[in-house]
Amino acid sequence: MKITGLRSFMARDGNRPRVIVALDTDAGITGWGECYNHGPDRALPPLLDYLFGQIEGEDPRRIERIMLKLYQHTRFPPGALGLAAMSAIDHALWDISARALGVPVYQLLGGTVRDRVRVYLGVYSAPGAEQLRDHCAAAHQAYGLNAFKLSPYRADIHAEPWGRVITQTVDWVEEVADLCPDWEFAFDAHARIFEPWQAQQLGNALAPFHPLFFEEPIRPENIEAWGRLKSQLTVPLATGESLYSRFEFLRLLQCAGADIIQPDICAVGGLLEMRKIATMAEAFYVPVAPHNPMGPLATAVNLHFAAACPNFKILEYRLPGTAAFLGRELAQVDEAAGYVKDPYLPVDGYLEFRPDRPGWGVEIDEDYLKTDRYIHWERKLPIRPDGSTGYT
Repeated sequence: MKITGLRSFMARDGNRPRVIVALDTDAGITGWGECYNHGPDRALPPLLDYLFGQIEGEDPRRIERIMLKLYQHTRFPPGALGLAAMSAIDHALWDISARALGVPVYQLLGGTVRDRVRVYLGVYSAPGAEQLRDHCAAAHQAYGLNAFKLSPYRADIHAEPWGRVITQTVDWVEEVADLCPDWEFAFDAHARIFEPWQAQQLGNALAPFHPLFFEEPIRPENIEAWGRLKSQLTVPLATGESLYSRFEFLRLLQCAGADIIQPDICAVGGLLEMRKIATMAEAFYVPVAPHNPMGPLATAVNLHFAAACPNFKILEYRLPGTAAFLGRELAQVDEAAGYVKDPYLPVDGYLEFRPDRPGWGVEIDEDYLKTDRYIHWERKLPIRPDGSTGYT
């Protein structure tokens, strides 16, 4: 079997653009993958075309060889866009390999170690406690979801005195805990805090409420700072969405910089690299909670990773077609799943396997992908009172 073609498509999921990749073979088998949405997303198709020239004619079942070849061709460590493109290629290679054998991808990974995969729903904001209760209750009733992720900020961290930021957060979380005693909540600080002492104070203020985890309060670049921060916290510390390789994760683990790691299977280079990262973490007794704010194809890829990962903890999840906050801006019903006709949806708070479906277990709507559905998206930077910009 040989790789004969690469096709990339500009799709959309909710309010984010998505670049979807198809790898074609001379055996008539096509594999599918999803790139990470770093932006600029329009830069990915020409990059994918360039990478195709390095793998054309290869046997797609030689996944380790092909991914090694792509890494070696870069000479310098690939960055965010390079790894996003390589991740989608990796996904497609696994999909082809499993489809060729007529089995789910997880069968190529040693089979499942669990019967289903628990997910938490990203809310990605800090709504009023009653509004949050109603939103989570609707998700619980529809899908059995009982774990959610919120922003911890109820005040402008740049404009308000820090003591008021902490006080308002504590008052709000206490109200949330009273109104929602049966659900678990994680808090994502989104790397907006520059000073580690503030991250320590915020994390320890959340600790009495026993959150699922406290995510990425500070920037990822200084890994040693994460080791110092974790030693000062009494709350589970999670990070990893902004790290790109097993080498960076090895430094984080050696520094004891996280209780939970969160690599992204669309950003680290794909399933092959994700498995290597998880295996290292297992040796440090650190669980993996994959970062997954992506679309329904990325969720399918994550499902197969989680199925066969011994130290998997919980998977981030967004309902297909929803925006990245509060489930607003739902797509029309006929486009809710977009490029995936049959997305994985939670049942009793878990994603269930499809053992009778080969590859990722989903069907791609190629007719849907024929239309360019690009939507412009970029992060909005906060402006401090003095006019300088903050992190987001």
